[in-house]
Amino acid sequence: MAEITVEKAFLDRKDYLMLTLLNSEESLKRKIYSAEIHRPGLALGGFLERFPHKRTQVLGQTEMAYLLSLSKDQLLGKLEKIFVFDMPWIIISKGIVPPKELLAMADRKKTAIFSSRLSTTELVSRLSVFLDNQFAPTITVHGTLVDVYGVGLLYTGKSGVGKSECALDLIERGHRLVADDVIKITRKSANYIVGTSSELLGQHMEVRGIGIIDIEALFGIRAVRLQKRIEVEVRLQYWEDTVHYERLGIEEKYTTVLGVEIPLVTIPVSPGKNITVISEVIGMNHMLKVYGEHSAQDLSRRLTERLARASTIQDYLESDYE
Repeated sequence: MAEITVEKAFLDRKDYLMLTLLNSEESLKRKIYSAEIHRPGLALGGFLERFPHKRTQVLGQTEMAYLLSLSKDQLLGKLEKIFVFDMPWIIISKGIVPPKELLAMADRKKTAIFSSRLSTTELVSRLSVFLDNQFAPTITVHGTLVDVYGVGLLYTGKSGVGKSECALDLIERGHRLVADDVIKITRKSANYIVGTSSELLGQHMEVRGIGIIDIEALFGIRAVRLQKRIEVEVRLQYWEDTVHYERLGIEEKYTTVLGVEIPLVTIPVSPGKNITVISEVIGMNHMLKVYGEHSAQDLSRRLTERLARASTIQDYLESDYE
């Protein structure tokens, strides 16, 4: 189960979220277990039966106005009830100064209280982006990721099959490398995944016979990009006479990565085969499909219509005796 400490979140995004710690640093050791955010209006009002206390708690202007309107005894009573639960951290938006009773209670319960100068809407938006990235499902795969005509092609296959060489040729033709050898894949939503390079390798590539090369240094900044949505997996395989390879492309094949389904294209590799040009065709053909044009299915439909028309004409001619 993914988790980060409040301290790490604070140090990593202090400026981005415009955070200021309002109470003791001892509270920073708490752990955040969820990307979800909650505004505890009902909980402050007394309804605690379904209080999602493990989420990040955000107090906006409405919640703070309610707390500041209470008498000291009422406020302490509300705080005692809500701090029975172990909340990871609480963030107050718009730089609103909280009552000292809230800070004292948070110190006793070892719960961090932060103030942010951001509006509540902007704070929740930025928090969502940060926490979603932190808790997004991630895996590492062996392969090469290249941006070809704006389409992220993930090359997979056995070592030595030619993934890096193909990527190098594509870079020479003006396309961009995202990652080689080790690719970190993150699911950003239920529908798409994004690939990045590992922090150690960056935009370096291993070419057998040469060694490690720096793509950015050799080809310039235009030849690399930091991340790219993965849209098609291109699986390179050594040619085998006994294997049947797709020739029509009417029925698409798919693979699943982190629960996201993407098209799978298997390319047999043999001497003299231009995988680079085929890769460019894969990228352009994918974009055609995105725009609703499916060449193989369109051709099949036209052939079926023509055959049906020819059969109808033949039947008519055979029954025509004039």
